[in-house]
Amino acid sequence: MSTRAIFLLLMFLAVHATAQIDPYPPITAVKTGIKNPFSPDPIFGYSWADPKISDGLECYTLQPRNVVVFDPRAINIKGFKQGKPIVINGEGYIRFDFGQTNAGWLEFDSPDLSGTVEMTISEYDQPPTYAASYPTKTMVPKKYGNTYRLELNPELYEGVRYGWIQIRSFSKTWHITKVRLVCQVRPTNYQGSFACSDTMLTRIWYTGAYTVKLNLLKDYLGAILMNRGDRFSWTGDAHPAQAASMVAFGNYDFVKMNLAHTSTQSNGIRSYALYWVLSLVDYYRYTGDASVLRDYIANTTDKLDDAYRVYGTKPNLLFYGWDERLGAGFEHPDVDESQNAYKMLSIRAWQEFSEVMAALGEKHLQQKYQGYAREKIQAERQGDKWYGDFGLHAGADAVNTGLLNQNERDALYKKSFTDKVNRISYSPFNQYFVIKAFAGMQKYDDALSSIRDLWGGQITYGGTTFFEDYRPSWNEVVGINGTVPANQCGFTSLCHPWGAGVTKWLSEEVLGIKPTSPGFTTFDILPHLGRTLTAVSGKTPTLHGVISADFNTKTGICNVTVPNGTTGRIGIPKVEKNIKHITINGKVVWDGKYHLLAGINGANESAEHILLNGVKPGHYKIRVVYSGTTPKYTEQPTRYAAKFLGIDNKTGGNWGGVYGKDGYVLCNYEGNGRDRAVLPSYVSSISYYKFGADKQPRNVVWQAGTDDKRALAPDKGNTFPRTAACLYAADGDQIGYTFTTTIALKEEHAYKVSLYVLDWDHNQRQIAVEMFDASTSDLIAPVKVVKDATGGAYLTFAYNRSAKFRINMVRGTNPVLSGLFFDED
Repeated sequence: MSTRAIFLLLMFLAVHATAQIDPYPPITAVKTGIKNPFSPDPIFGYSWADPKISDGLECYTLQPRNVVVFDPRAINIKGFKQGKPIVINGEGYIRFDFGQTNAGWLEFDSPDLSGTVEMTISEYDQPPTYAASYPTKTMVPKKYGNTYRLELNPELYEGVRYGWIQIRSFSKTWHITKVRLVCQVRPTNYQGSFACSDTMLTRIWYTGAYTVKLNLLKDYLGAILMNRGDRFSWTGDAHPAQAASMVAFGNYDFVKMNLAHTSTQSNGIRSYALYWVLSLVDYYRYTGDASVLRDYIANTTDKLDDAYRVYGTKPNLLFYGWDERLGAGFEHPDVDESQNAYKMLSIRAWQEFSEVMAALGEKHLQQKYQGYAREKIQAERQGDKWYGDFGLHAGADAVNTGLLNQNERDALYKKSFTDKVNRISYSPFNQYFVIKAFAGMQKYDDALSSIRDLWGGQITYGGTTFFEDYRPSWNEVVGINGTVPANQCGFTSLCHPWGAGVTKWLSEEVLGIKPTSPGFTTFDILPHLGRTLTAVSGKTPTLHGVISADFNTKTGICNVTVPNGTTGRIGIPKVEKNIKHITINGKVVWDGKYHLLAGINGANESAEHILLNGVKPGHYKIRVVYSGTTPKYTEQPTRYAAKFLGIDNKTGGNWGGVYGKDGYVLCNYEGNGRDRAVLPSYVSSISYYKFGADKQPRNVVWQAGTDDKRALAPDKGNTFPRTAACLYAADGDQIGYTFTTTIALKEEHAYKVSLYVLDWDHNQRQIAVEMFDASTSDLIAPVKVVKDATGGAYLTFAYNRSAKFRINMVRGTNPVLSGLFFDED
C-alpha cells in the first residue's frame, strides 16, 4: 500500500472513529421509475427483488421539502436547497417539512457547531406541548463526529413530518451543512392497486396502504409512534390494518406472524378478542392456509366460548371505541350502545367462524357456532323492534352479522345511517365496521360519501397517513397541518394503522374483488360504482397470482385477468342503465341472454350486474354497450341540531348585563370544586365528569381577591374583588386531557349557553369544545377551538334539550372551564 493510500485510510478512520453505525442497513430496493401521484409514499417507485418474512428493517434518507426560519437575520438559509450551508448568526429555530409522515429520526451535520441546540419532531406544524408524563419529543442531540442525531428512544425512529433545530444559545457563527431524515422501512412491495374516477378515493386507498407500510416493524405490526408508549399491537386491534395489508401488499406471511404475536397479547378488551378471530377468518379466506386455522382452533374457541358465556350479562367491556356514543374510550365503556354492539359482534364472530369451519370440514364446530349465532339472534327477535335502541355502532355490528332481514336493515338504516354528521364515528377504526354495514345494506353511495368526509377530510387537512380520531369540522378550525385536539385517547395520533381498513373496503366493495372460497380458488369481481363513479380499476394479490380488473361505464371498455388455479364470477356493473350487449374478446356473450363462449360457463342478470359465471383463467377484453343515464346521487346536507353563535374575546370577566340573564355557574368560585351558581328555572342540574378516583375534574383557584378584569365577576353587577378559578383535566386521571360538563333540562326549552374559558396564567392554551346531545351522545355542533383565551373567551351555543360539552386541550398544559351562562334563545 502506498504512503498516500495509508494516509487516506488513517484519515477515514479518524473521521469515522466516533460515528455510530446506522442501526439498519441501507435500502436494497431497486428504483423502478414508476410514479404514483396519489401515493404519499416517498419510495413508492422502489421494488425489492424478493422480500421475505425474515428480512430486517432497512434505511433510506429524505431531504426536507420546505424550510422556515424564525428570524432570517439570525439564521440564513439562502441556497440551502442548492447545497449551500445554513449559516447560524444568532438564536432562533429552523423548521423542516419532509412532506409526509415518515418512520425515521432527524439528524444534521455541522463541522463547527457552537453554543447549545435542541431538536424536536412532530406530526403537525408546531412542536408538541406534551406534559412530563409523556416521553418528550424535544431533546439535546447526541454527537457522532460531525453528525448530531435526535435519539428519543432505543429504536430511534418516530413518526416525523416536521423537524426543528432550535438554537438555544449562541456564541459565534457556525454552519449546518446537511439535514436529513433517516427513515426505516421493512422490505414490502405494492402488489395490489386501486384507482377510480374520484381521485380522492384513489388517494385514500394509497394513504391507507402507506399508513400500514410505515408500521410494518421487524417482528410484528405495531406503530411508529414509539413515544406514545402503548402502540404495539394487541390482540385484535390490528384487524383493519392486517386487512389493508393483505390487499395492498399480499404479505400473508407477515400477517400470519402478527396473528401469532397477538394471539395471546390480550389487554382485557373483550371486543378485541373477537376482532382477532375475524382477522384469523380474513387470513384463511385470503390464503386458504388450513394448517394455521387448525393451529388456532383451541385459541379461537376459548375466545368465542367466553363471549357466549357473558352474552347478555353486561360484562365489563373496558373499551369499545373512542366515540362518545361508545362511552368515550375508557371513560364509560359499558354504556348500552357498547353492550348492544358487543352482542352483535359476538354473533358475527360465531357466524363467520362457523363458515370457515364448514370449509375446513369441521362439521361439529360449524354446527356449534352457527347454533350460537342463530340462538342469540332469534332470542333478540323476541322483543318488538328489538333493535330500537341501537345506534350507529350497534346497528353496524348487527348488519354485519349477515343475519338480518330486509325490514331490519331498512329500519336500522333510517334510524342511524342517514345523518351526514352522525353516521361518522369519531374513530376510523370503528368506521371500518360502519362502511361494511353500508355495503351490507347496499348503500354504496352513502358509504362513499362518509368515506370522503372521514378519510378524505384527513387528507384535506394535510394528512399523509390516517389518524386515530378525526372530526371533519376540525378542518375549519385548526388549519392545514395544524395541531389537532387532544381528547379521551390522549394526544391524537396522526399515524394510526388501525385506521386503514378503508383500503380493504375499497378493494372488496368498489373494485369488488372478494374470495368466495378459501385462498381465492373461487372469487367474485362485483364492482359497486354507485351514482358517483364512472370507472374503477385495480389488482388484488393472491397466492395463485394477481387478479386484475377495470371497468368504465362511460366507454364500456373493461378488462379482467383471472389467474391460473382460480375460477371467477364477474359482474358487469349496470349503474342503473340498460346493457344492450356485451362482447368478450370480440364475441357477443350477452344481448339479453347468454351466448356460449369458451372460458365462461354461463351468464345471468341481477339487479346490479350482468353476471358472468365460472370464468376460467385468462385475460378477457370486455366491451359493454349501455343505454340510458345513471341517476344523480343527492348528497345529504351537513346539519347540526344545535347552533353555534360565536366566540366573544372582548367581554372578559364583566359578564353581567351581557350573559347569564337566566342563570349562571361560576366554576370552582368557592374553591375545592365548589361552584357559585344560580340555575335557570328550566335547568335541573349541572354535572362534571373526568375519569379518576373521584370521577371529577380537578380544580384550582388561580387568584382570589383580584381586580383583574379577566376574572369573572362574583355577580351580575360586575363588582370587585373577583376570583380567578377554573376546573381542569389532568393527565394522571386518564390518558388524555379532557373532561365533560352536562346540562340537564327539566323539559325541552330553547336556551343559549355560553362557556367561559380563560388562559389566566398565559399558558398559550388553545381549547377545543365539542357539544353533544346528553341523551343520544350525537354530535350536535361543529367542533370549535379557542385559539387565544388570555383575555377570556365565551363560546355561545343554542339548543333546546339537555347537552353535554367536552372540553379538550389543543395547546398548553390542560383544558380549563371557568363559567357557564344561560340566556333565552
